[in-house]
Amino acid sequence: MILQALTRYYEDLLSRGEIAAPGWAPAKISLALYINENGELTQIVPTMDEVSKGKKTVLQPQSKPLPAPVKRASNIASNFLWDNSSYLLGIDQKGKPERSRECFAAAAKLHHAVLDGIDSPNARAILAFFDTWEPERAAEHPALIRQLDDVTAGGNLVFRVDGRKVEEDAAIREAWQRYRDGGESGVKMQCLVTGKEDEIAAVHPSVKGVRDAQSSGAALVSFNAPAFCSYGREQNYNAPVGKYAAFAYTAALNHLLADSDHVQHIGDTTVVCWAEGADDAYPGFFSAVIGGGTYGGLSDNDLRAALKRLANGLPCDDLGVDPNRPFYILGLAPNAARLSVRFFLRDSFGKLMENVNAHYARLEIAGAKYSILPLWALLNATVRDPKKQVPSPVVSGATVRAVFSGTPYPVSLMEAVLLRIRAERNVTWERAAILKAYLAKNYERGSDHSMFSEVTSVQLNEDCNYMPYLLGRLFRVMEEIQLASMGWSVNRSIRDSYFNSAASTPRSVFGKLFSLSNYHLKKLMRDKPGLGKKLGDLESDLAARLTTPPPARFTQEETICFYLGYYHQCNGKKEEKENV
Repeated sequence: MILQALTRYYEDLLSRGEIAAPGWAPAKISLALYINENGELTQIVPTMDEVSKGKKTVLQPQSKPLPAPVKRASNIASNFLWDNSSYLLGIDQKGKPERSRECFAAAAKLHHAVLDGIDSPNARAILAFFDTWEPERAAEHPALIRQLDDVTAGGNLVFRVDGRKVEEDAAIREAWQRYRDGGESGVKMQCLVTGKEDEIAAVHPSVKGVRDAQSSGAALVSFNAPAFCSYGREQNYNAPVGKYAAFAYTAALNHLLADSDHVQHIGDTTVVCWAEGADDAYPGFFSAVIGGGTYGGLSDNDLRAALKRLANGLPCDDLGVDPNRPFYILGLAPNAARLSVRFFLRDSFGKLMENVNAHYARLEIAGAKYSILPLWALLNATVRDPKKQVPSPVVSGATVRAVFSGTPYPVSLMEAVLLRIRAERNVTWERAAILKAYLAKNYERGSDHSMFSEVTSVQLNEDCNYMPYLLGRLFRVMEEIQLASMGWSVNRSIRDSYFNSAASTPRSVFGKLFSLSNYHLKKLMRDKPGLGKKLGDLESDLAARLTTPPPARFTQEETICFYLGYYHQCNGKKEEKENV
């Protein structure tokens, strides 16, 4: 289903003229080899573009539509019309002159196989170059002396004949297409993607752009060990995909990965998205919604309003977005030379936005710094230092899938947040929002729903008498009494000493906490009687609502309610730090 969706997307792009035809693909070119019609190298011209990256302007190779690259690992195989210096000039910086000569010979053989007999001055010039160029004397060539290091740095080169783009020569394009279509006859079978009889691709083109995957590309479909093979078949003949479909789906995926509007990085997962019909409005809006970016100049509130309209099945004509348009989300992660599929979702754009909107509604909580908590920021709340650590792949993949599909959040997300709170003794707004959303979604049905619905309010729920929630509020009031009595500056607060115990084994610590609080309250009443009376009355009210002694141990869900009570009390009605 993934390959079929990507192949359809390729055909949508092709019909709009936004992607290369079969046999062609974008290639990054650093330098152009200018030759004359006699095949003599005359000059080398950089083909770099200035691109802004943050506050800096950097040079990067131009992307040009050229004959599709071959797939090679350690083997020698040349690209047509373009390649690195080993293939087009027979030289490199690796100190392997013999291999470079072999690469040059392979390139010469390929170009003769494609261009022999072609009536084109550009074709004749290229063949003359390969027939007369001497790699062993390349370093002495006047056009190379000053640029030898740049030429052999590993970037790709392309031919130009008297400045003309040889890849646009009609005769050369036809010759390349004939060569590509009339190569060695392979096995013909029914293609699993198109359903048509086609020559099967033994090896599929590489996919580039997945974060942390090999820079040379990785395979989405591959078989490299006998254990994965059946019925005596080898390589990708085990899952027969025609050459057309293999090219189409990889070209579409590479196109998506090269466009930042279609890509989000969440944990170790690279998420690509697209709409049927190849309309860019959908992935742009989607990326802004889940990534916390901007779209069409909309403010966060306007973006959220548009999200709610789509979630309710209403079109956003001003944005050009229809809730009924089929939309696809694919999550990929690196796995050595291959790619792992973390998730693949297909639904109407409106339904997916409905799930995302419901997720954001569950995350709403008092004290939040942003109206939208992006997925990457949500997952960063599960690690100590997001700059040095990445969220667990298991947590990331399961969480993203749950958000988009509207299914319960993974237990691993809740456990990761609890672990960070215990380690830091700090309930940040992001972590409180995650715990609130977890209870609201995972217990939206069943006998516990009514009880947990009281603690998953956006604001402080003063009417909630659920013991874990009350104890969380009470702990915060005791902490405020201590801080206020000591001028709001202490070396070690009760949160530092007792927070984890109070949230897990409350019976063992609350007796001691009441004694400490009485001591602190007496001091506060002497120094700031107005504030002392207010906090003392609140503490007494909360304590009076505890109808039974605290339990010996909390369940995980009860611990969550304790943390939410503590957080809500912190951000509900903040008491004055001065006398009243």
